[in-house]
Amino acid sequence: MHVTSDQRLDDEVRERAFTLGDIPGFLWTPASASAAAPVPLILLGHPTLGLTRMYPRLAARARHSAAQGFATATIELPGCGDRPRWPAMEQTRAELRRTLKAGEPVDDELIDALILPLVDKAVPEWQATLDALLARPEIDGPVGYSGGVISIGVRLASVDPRIKAAGLFAGSYVPRSILEEARQVTIPLHVLLQWDDEGNDRQAALDLFDAFGSKEKTLEANMGGHTGVPQFAGESAARFFTRHLN
Repeated sequence: MHVTSDQRLDDEVRERAFTLGDIPGFLWTPASASAAAPVPLILLGHPTLGLTRMYPRLAARARHSAAQGFATATIELPGCGDRPRWPAMEQTRAELRRTLKAGEPVDDELIDALILPLVDKAVPEWQATLDALLARPEIDGPVGYSGGVISIGVRLASVDPRIKAAGLFAGSYVPRSILEEARQVTIPLHVLLQWDDEGNDRQAALDLFDAFGSKEKTLEANMGGHTGVPQFAGESAARFFTRHLN
């Protein structure tokens, strides 16, 4: 893990940009974090829009989490941002855009081609990042995962026992095989759903929530579209992580 920049934000949150091999990412830690007082960690998931575009929202989430005493980190997803192009994935996304523009249904084959290769590549990268982060003296478990792509969160929660709680954002296509993997997820969950999300199959999100094997799982559904998440939704997610990671 190679730190490429290190700065203090105006609220004393420490922000470090890093690379892990060819994977860029960010690590944010509260001022209180030290080898003598290591802090829990939340991994920040995000959609496939690239870190540059997502940075303002990710940094805001990180600073809010730092105020609660958590370190946070994120990495660029495969084929996004400045990472090498992924021709097969770009072709699949172009097919999705054509399908939506034509008003045609998005079938299972297209969903699988869009989501499963991304999950297969991204989850091992998240695990390698987690290895590097937990080796730092100022960071300790437990570890949470927050955000999307929701299928990445499902896979990570099902295969990595270091993830102790997850706050997941419904709003992306879900392959049927991910529904089966969700049955193996037993950690506490907080799932956020925008009821009128124009790009989300609401029933698929409800089916996924129902499939989770967790004894403690909460679905918070709010009216509004994909970008209309109310501020209090973030506050309830913060309380969720405080309960399970502190």
